[in-house]
Amino acid sequence: MTTRSELLVLASASPRRKRLLEEAGFRVRCVVSGAVELEDDSAVPSALALENAARKAQIVAAHFPDYTVIAADTVVAMDGRFFGKPADMEDAFRMLAELSGKSHEVVTGVAIHSPGGARNEFFESSRVTFRPLGPDEIRAYIASINPLDKAGSYAAQDDGGRIISRIEGSVTNVIGLPLERLLAELAAG
Repeated sequence: MTTRSELLVLASASPRRKRLLEEAGFRVRCVVSGAVELEDDSAVPSALALENAARKAQIVAAHFPDYTVIAADTVVAMDGRFFGKPADMEDAFRMLAELSGKSHEVVTGVAIHSPGGARNEFFESSRVTFRPLGPDEIRAYIASINPLDKAGSYAAQDDGGRIISRIEGSVTNVIGLPLERLLAELAAG
């Protein structure tokens, strides 16, 4: 069992994941794993997210064996295609145009390595539906956020209904860390 007074090591540079954990009452240290993330369009989204999370956790846990290490990987998928972090602003525009007016799946894989070597992995899936977006709306949106560090090129935490019409499932999962499930796993763990 991990308590909120313990320091968690987050195998990520994501300010969104760190903020979610801090808002839940944890002290958090971020450590970038340097793991090479798989990008395989033939993979099942949950398997890909879990594999990438496990790679990150394993690398960081080797350096922090006395701490609980949490790693996560978020995958955005629609119609058998993945929408990762965009290469540039043009790629971000293309992604948002393709997701416009449609529903897609957001899957986050989470790997937890506890002191003593115990490991736990799980994934959470949410369904996100975008409003239909015109080209000018997409340009204004990507100019107002940094889409380059976000799978799918969007930020659910800052949306306020601008592009998302509905989220089915965990909102924090769409932000990048399924906090409700993670807290339950840490408490049980």
